[in-house]
Amino acid sequence: MSVRGIFIICAITILLSIGFISLFWLPVLWSLVVLGPIILLGVYDILQKTHAIKSNFPVLGHGRYLLEKIRPEIMQYFVETDTEGRPFNRIFRSLVYQRSKKTTDTVPFGTQMDVYRVGYEWMDHSMYACDLKLLDLDPRVDVGGPDCQKPYSASLLNISAMSFGSLSKNAILALNKGAKKDNFAHNTGEGGISPYHLEHGGDLIWQIGTAYFGCRTHEGEFCVDTFAKKASLEVVKMIEIKISQGAKPGHGGILPASKNTEEIAAIRDVPAHTDVNSPSTHSAFSSATELMDFIKLLREKSGGKPIGFKLCIGKKEEFTDLCRAMISTGIKPDFISIDGGEGGSGAAPVEFSNSLGTPLRDALAFAYDTLIGFD
Repeated sequence: MSVRGIFIICAITILLSIGFISLFWLPVLWSLVVLGPIILLGVYDILQKTHAIKSNFPVLGHGRYLLEKIRPEIMQYFVETDTEGRPFNRIFRSLVYQRSKKTTDTVPFGTQMDVYRVGYEWMDHSMYACDLKLLDLDPRVDVGGPDCQKPYSASLLNISAMSFGSLSKNAILALNKGAKKDNFAHNTGEGGISPYHLEHGGDLIWQIGTAYFGCRTHEGEFCVDTFAKKASLEVVKMIEIKISQGAKPGHGGILPASKNTEEIAAIRDVPAHTDVNSPSTHSAFSSATELMDFIKLLREKSGGKPIGFKLCIGKKEEFTDLCRAMISTGIKPDFISIDGGEGGSGAAPVEFSNSLGTPLRDALAFAYDTLIGFD
């Protein structure tokens, strides 16, 4: 007999028992309080049509969903080893906790890593250690080619692109305050420059995506005038053209009407409470040569600030075409951001995240070799 059948028989038996002992009010009350909710839950499980497990295993079926809910915690605390967690294993998570609390962060014994596995990486050390007092403990890199009039001295570690709207007001304020405090750059993401990016005055990398949020016409095309106005802001140190991202290369995106508030719409120059599409490709250019011309335009309208582009490498010949266009036009970006195919996002199709785009290390090696090959 199925669990469902057993439940129905037990429920009927209990109800009949309650009827037989109706003269004794206390047992009846106790039965109603304890067993009544369970019976009602079971009846609801049988009648609902959404979950087959609950219908076939009334009451007991809820245990399956409870176990599923706590599955990540079970994996983390009882199944995973210290070196298996993703994207960060327990060793490094513990290290972050220890250092944030200023407790001991050194370890006894040796490494737990499998140093002989394929793909294991390490750094070579020198016998001639340097005196830390003689080192530059704030290493930076100058970004800006010969045509750049306002090069930027960038930190080696900066805040990656995350938009207001994807992140909250408080998150943007906190990130930008950190950028200001320790003198590194904060990438706005393609959602545009919000008042919260400006409040603390941290250095900004203004990212411009396919929807041209913050510098677009009513039709969604690129607007030179609004771009020039915002690019002239002192806190905007560099401009990044987002061609594609690793989480969903070539996919585009959508800002649903439910999230498109009055505030977000004003920042992005779009009508409020409407669905807004980010196309999969740019309308301002459609070839490698046109991209170089677009870079030149942005550099002129920004007053000579560094202009670069971000992409997840797909077809390698297209990146090669970009290099040929740099040679033929004499126009070069001031920086290139390479995003790996394993990159994350607020929302991306699983098929894209798992199967599209060149992984970061392979992409970096290819981009570097290609740029060197074209001198």
